[in-house]
Amino acid sequence: MNWSVMVNRWSAVSRRYAVWEGDLDQESINRLGAAKGPFARGTRRMDMTWVTGRIAVGGGIWNQENMAAVARAGVTHIIDMQIEFDDTPLAEPHGIEVLWSAVDDDFQPKPPEVFHRGVEFALAALDQPETKLYVHCAAGVHRAPMMTLAILCALSWNLSAAMQLIEARRPVVDFADVYVQSVVKFLQDYVAAQNR
Repeated sequence: MNWSVMVNRWSAVSRRYAVWEGDLDQESINRLGAAKGPFARGTRRMDMTWVTGRIAVGGGIWNQENMAAVARAGVTHIIDMQIEFDDTPLAEPHGIEVLWSAVDDDFQPKPPEVFHRGVEFALAALDQPETKLYVHCAAGVHRAPMMTLAILCALSWNLSAAMQLIEARRPVVDFADVYVQSVVKFLQDYVAAQNR
């Protein structure tokens, strides 16, 4: 693991979320306190990055205003990888289907079943015309990119190329070795099952 890259990515994430983490000086807090829209006090802006024309990856939705933004972006299906919050009640008024796959970001191996459920949900969604998929966790750094990697590979992407695409589109992504190995294990099982 390259610690300097990881620290730089976490610094970028920290700066992005400083608005609600209380890491700003008083002048900045006063300026933001007068802000309207996504930077208004007590709100969280949507953090969604399109990896392909139909698959986005990002951070938590957290509130109805952000779910409305997700719906306006054309998202029809969500894979919610965060253990912290279930999006289902927020998505129902918008007719968005949610797979809540509550996974802890604990840097432990993830079982193939986690990926199997997500990949099956994603492929079924993407088989329908005009659908868009949003894969997210709390910050869009570990769990959501991990699932997006599995989905792209199930769609015949090469593992390395898929990782490069996700990282190029969303530079804060950190592919922890243990999570990549979990995806590789899933893909071995997935390919073996497809060949039966």
